[in-house]
Amino acid sequence: MSSLAIVGGGLVGASLALALQEGAWARGWKIELIEPFEPGNEYQPSYDARSTALSYGTRLIYQRLGVWEQIAQRAQPITRIHVSDRGRAGATRLDAENQKVPALGYVVENAWIGHCLWQALDDRVVTRHCPAEVERMQPHADGYRLTLTNGDSLGCELAVLADGGRSALREQLGIGIKRTPYDQTALIANVTPGKPHGGQAFERFTDEGPMALLPLAENRCALVWTRPDKDAARLAALPETDFLRELQQVFGYRLGGFQQVGARHLYPLVLIEAEEQVRSGLVVLGNAAHSLHPIAGQGYNLSLRDTEALAAALLSSSSGIGDLAVLQNYHRRQRADQWLTVGFSDQLTQLFSDTSRLSAAARNLGLIGLDLLPPAKTWFARQAMGLGVRER
Repeated sequence: MSSLAIVGGGLVGASLALALQEGAWARGWKIELIEPFEPGNEYQPSYDARSTALSYGTRLIYQRLGVWEQIAQRAQPITRIHVSDRGRAGATRLDAENQKVPALGYVVENAWIGHCLWQALDDRVVTRHCPAEVERMQPHADGYRLTLTNGDSLGCELAVLADGGRSALREQLGIGIKRTPYDQTALIANVTPGKPHGGQAFERFTDEGPMALLPLAENRCALVWTRPDKDAARLAALPETDFLRELQQVFGYRLGGFQQVGARHLYPLVLIEAEEQVRSGLVVLGNAAHSLHPIAGQGYNLSLRDTEALAAALLSSSSGIGDLAVLQNYHRRQRADQWLTVGFSDQLTQLFSDTSRLSAAARNLGLIGLDLLPPAKTWFARQAMGLGVRER
């Protein structure tokens, strides 16, 4: 019996297990899913729940996996996106109707996505080791031997590292990373606006860093506010009234006066790219492979496209599931998507972090031009919807 171990049962790892399970059942494969945090059987809504912006392309993937109908129960559609440069006239607006899609994307609480994925897993195919962590991974002739922190060990023909951007196992295996620090920190929180958001998302660029305000269910908004490191720490420590006042000054009153802010969390920002994504019997996936700046909301959507492509490569091959040629073929097929998406996110970050007068003028003209040129706007919208490389 062939076996596959997925190290990390978060959104990426659970999505891979779901994408593989039907084919794995037919082929007699066994999937081991190892996750340190027990998600529980019941979903508990929270004002402060972290959320993810799912592109329209991600919706299509989850439809193919049969879980979108359930995820959609708590998904807030993004029907419009307003992109602007603070203090300047340049702006562009993306509209779902103009792109002939029901929504440009959706904002969903992470815990709800995880709940839907775990509920859809088939215990006949997927063995869940939870709570559990992998302490050590040792390569051998037929794959890898994994030693868990609870003392158990298991062998697999293919190990998939989906344990996040700070993957200790990636380091243990000697896989180097390319780090591009942005010298910025993202402050993330949920806020309540004074007016209905109407499904509109805002991406606003300022001299101190970009700000995104994404619509959530129950007329909340998910705030991602990028600032220099010290200033982000200062904002996180402010009393609620003072914080909302500063937020209002930067964002303005398009959504009325902000009424409430929840717990504030800080995340130092760095572009991380693994120098290797595949070895014989090994795949590095998700944030362990590439962790992006949140400016364009592309990180998770790229990881899910990688996940679907990996599942397709494994299920279409007659070779062993850890066969290096199969894994190299998967990576070769995904390189264009990864290169374009990582480049799109990084260049956008560099462009809108440059405070020089010349760059500011170029940005302003670019946003005006984007709004006036339908082909350019369509390209930008398709990239944001996760359809930039090919329709899936």
